[in-house]
Amino acid sequence: MFEQSLIQLGLSYTQAAVYETLLKNGPLPAGKIAKKTAFKRGLVYKILEDLAKSGLIQKEEEKGKVAVFEIKHPLELRDFAEKKQQEARDAKLALEGVLPAIISEFNLASQKPGILFYEGEDGVKEVLNDNLASRTEIYTYADMEEVDRHIKKINTEYAKKRNRLKIGKKVLLVDSGYTKEILQSYQKTNLDVRFVKNVPHFATIMQIYDNKVSYVTLEEKRMIGVIIQDPNIYLMHKILFESMWENAKNNN
Repeated sequence: MFEQSLIQLGLSYTQAAVYETLLKNGPLPAGKIAKKTAFKRGLVYKILEDLAKSGLIQKEEEKGKVAVFEIKHPLELRDFAEKKQQEARDAKLALEGVLPAIISEFNLASQKPGILFYEGEDGVKEVLNDNLASRTEIYTYADMEEVDRHIKKINTEYAKKRNRLKIGKKVLLVDSGYTKEILQSYQKTNLDVRFVKNVPHFATIMQIYDNKVSYVTLEEKRMIGVIIQDPNIYLMHKILFESMWENAKNNN
């Protein structure tokens, strides 16, 4: 009668069957529950233990008498459902944290280039935060004027996370008075900066790390992010960056 609803709530088939048996029959010892459900007694004890841990039933045990089990007030089902929902939300957050790495491993193992596409400010956050799991130093091209104009808060939060994780980063920046001024008070932990002269302003961030190359465009009306995972594309951009780095002007 209620079995399917209980399963949708988060109980297993066997848990739902035992719960409904106690609901319909009142307090019962494990032996009678086994007979009514046709489950083996050992399994019934395991189910009863799990239901008790979930706060849905309780055990009544008097000295010299066989222990009996009974359900708690059905309102406990609401608390159980809310707990399951929170666990699902926590699991989703945990998955989001490791999913890029799982995809990366899959792409490497299958030797397929992986491409992920994102839109809007939330997409920008996803792309920036992806390299917070990098196992290599991050190489970056950026124009600080454009970064501050469009995503200053997002970039500041990202930089704080990267500093806490102690991930090293080299950045090639457009040479400008604005950039040099803000760098005076910029947190430079695990950060090395050099300037590229005679380069026009550009509203894009490019980052090279961990067999990946990522791009973020900063136009307000079409802000997008792209992550490409391919060892050959990564290696080419890494070599080009290192060549430019050797010829770039130090931050002084």
